[in-house]
Amino acid sequence: MTEESERAVQAAIDGEMRLLDPEVRASPARVLELLDPEFTEIGASGRRWDVESILTVTSGGSVSPESPVKVSEMSGVVLAPGVVHLTYFADNQGRRAWRSSLWRLTETGWRMYFHQGTLTG
Repeated sequence: MTEESERAVQAAIDGEMRLLDPEVRASPARVLELLDPEFTEIGASGRRWDVESILTVTSGGSVSPESPVKVSEMSGVVLAPGVVHLTYFADNQGRRAWRSSLWRLTETGWRMYFHQGTLTG
């Protein structure tokens, strides 16, 4: 991986981790800084989310400061200039899921464009 690709992947990882931070999630303004205006998600529940609906969940305390999401096996790859794909395993208080995100570089920085979660046993 080139140095430029490594920087892009790290920027996406940093953004992903911020979105999992309970303090960031509690602030709609901070979440909006990280989500692309065209953001969509297919959640582990099977529900489809957009920016407005996901803000309701994140600001509602879906991640507890006392029990943060445990992340492992985080990896990323540059799919094209300005597009990074991340995959990782997340455990949120026993709710375990494989997660996949697409991040794209915009005029204001790296933003999550798409996210999907798949529950696992």
